[in-house]
Amino acid sequence: VDGLQVRATDLHAAPLVMRAVRKQLPDEYTVNDWSQTQGSLFSAVRMEKVMVSLLLLSVVAVAAFNIVSTLVMSVTEKRRDIAVLRTLGARPRGIMAIFVAHGLALAMVGISLGALLGVVLAINIAAITSAVEKALGLRLFDPAVYFISELPARLMWSDVWTVVIASFVLSLAATVYPAWRAARIAPAEVLRYE
Repeated sequence: VDGLQVRATDLHAAPLVMRAVRKQLPDEYTVNDWSQTQGSLFSAVRMEKVMVSLLLLSVVAVAAFNIVSTLVMSVTEKRRDIAVLRTLGARPRGIMAIFVAHGLALAMVGISLGALLGVVLAINIAAITSAVEKALGLRLFDPAVYFISELPARLMWSDVWTVVIASFVLSLAATVYPAWRAARIAPAEVLRYE
């Protein structure tokens, strides 16, 4: 016997288990854990997760910008209607609430469809990858290159909820400026030229 492998139930507890095993063995034995032998691979995976998160954040930011653009155009198109509402007694806060609700309705449709599509893709990624490989006639994840034969996927609801909440917060923030602009429309200025 020239080696012994110990498997910890918690992946991240390996360094602690290694120290405990090292204390029990004489000094002539070498004790390593996966973070020492495969540390660079683990660091690369962690870096990829950060980069994917940043990419996802930029996609959400673009979507938030689209909400801002849509609402600003809506405010511009509805200036006369806003002026009439203000003349009839609508308060600026009420006008803001209308446009915030409009923006959040758009956001909720996008967030719901995006979350649903993301969950379906994550659950079926192996079948989708296989279908793409068959359709294109090539191997996307060659085991000789990537050390995997298929794309592993695990749906993590905490990640789904983090993306949903971050998207909602960004969308809410995106509605504030157009709603504020709508609330500041002076009815007399708009209706003077009508």
